[in-house]
Amino acid sequence: MAKSISKLGLVLLLSACAHQGEAALDVVGAPQVAATHSLEEADAKLKQASSERAAAETEFAEREQVCYARFFVTDCLDKAKEKRRLILVRLRAVEAEANHFKRAESVRLRDVELAKTQEDARIDAEKRNAATPKPVKVVAPEPAPPKPAGMSLEQRQAEHDAKVKKQAAQEAADAPLRAAREADFARKQAEAIERQKRVAQRLAERQAEAAKAAAAAAASSSAPPAAPIPFDPSGQ
Repeated sequence: MAKSISKLGLVLLLSACAHQGEAALDVVGAPQVAATHSLEEADAKLKQASSERAAAETEFAEREQVCYARFFVTDCLDKAKEKRRLILVRLRAVEAEANHFKRAESVRLRDVELAKTQEDARIDAEKRNAATPKPVKVVAPEPAPPKPAGMSLEQRQAEHDAKVKKQAAQEAADAPLRAAREADFARKQAEAIERQKRVAQRLAERQAEAAKAAAAAAASSSAPPAAPIPFDPSGQ
């Protein structure tokens, strides 16, 4: 029952996040993602992210059709693309965090199982040695403890921690480049919107001038001809 309530709460939380305009960002510009604490929670996150990704693509396709029917097609499409990009950035962060947890949890469970296997083998060997009768006045050599297969649990944990730190350092090093790319994209988008405004203004001015000229031409052609001056033979 507790697991069902926890899972339902996770799904509701993810659904609420899906309706936000933008994901919360940390100091390096990457979306903040709540930490995962179980494989069930990681699977739920991945399933929800897949569903939200499909919904975002569907919404973009529908919005794209609407944009083509509008006057400012490029501006409409850019807004639709930016909305989809923000959603996908947040979903990629959620999926990366969930997949990282699943990989780390898999390694941890494998190490626990390995340690348990080694401990079971040691206990079994001790039981066999205790059950074997020893010759009188002959000291049997104690069997050597089984050698651990591969790296120890501590070595695996240290290796895993080193990989995590290296990955975090690499992501922090790449953060300025990502921020620069985001700023360049925003600048280009603003310039494109400004160009569209100037073009629209010039077009409106030309249309106004054309309408004014057409009105002047229509007024000139509809004016009555001047009446002739009557001729007086007497000169008066």
